Amino acid sequence: MIDLIEDACAAGARLNKACEIVGLSERTVQRYRRDGQIKPDGRKAAAVGRVPANRLSNEEREEVLATANQPQYAHLPPSQIVPALADEGRYLASESTFYRVLREEKQLARRGRVSPPTRKRPEPFQATAPNQLWSWDITYLSTTVKGIYFYLYLIMDVYSRKIVGWEIYAEESAEHAGNIFRKAHLREGIAGNDLVLHSDNGSPMKGATMLGTLQKLGVTPSFSRPSVSNDNPYSESLLKTLKYHPCFPEKPFDSLV
Repeated sequence: MIDLIEDACAAGARLNKACEIVGLSERTVQRYRRDGQIKPDGRKAAAVGRVPANRLSNEEREEVLATANQPQYAHLPPSQIVPALADEGRYLASESTFYRVLREEKQLARRGRVSPPTRKRPEPFQATAPNQLWSWDITYLSTTVKGIYFYLYLIMDVYSRKIVGWEIYAEESAEHAGNIFRKAHLREGIAGNDLVLHSDNGSPMKGATMLGTLQKLGVTPSFSRPSVSNDNPYSESLLKTLKYHPCFPEKPFDSLV
């Protein structure tokens, strides 16, 4: 390797570029060529053919694979196979060794009897004009009584960012949500239009009254995916902007009036 680097430098290559190609640093090459002599490679990983003392033999490896594929263990992960073998007074290898052997044999896919459900990312809705896609959410408003809140229902048009409907109530319910949406829908005069209403998975959003209102008005409901916190960013961003605005009251609310 040193000869190759010297030949490359003699041909006009720069030392740092030649070292970069072979994976060595300039300081390492200088240390090898100290006192005009090429020193032996003293790196631990440089020993060719070095075999770890605790490496599994071919027979032990085959035994690990055969055990992992036995009917009573074929559906279990190594984290359960090794303790089960220990209960029988047997020790073949550690959990990490089981995982490594199975991974090398491409047998580390799901080993359970039931395959996991395949989830496809839903097709996103895109608004190209107003009143095609609405988004709504509910946020807490602090009151003078600790632990009791008012609830702001807010519906916005995603394309224009217009607030098409909002009201504040003392409780969350699908009935309030349905009434607010029906008023906004009539006020905007979009009866007969194809409208999608997006929200998260809260109980007021999926309540029977709310869904019945949407079905009656011909509106398509859309919901965030499970465990995906940023699927309703427009409403969440607007509500945060509201609460961080300088005009937002610093003191909690006394009443709905």
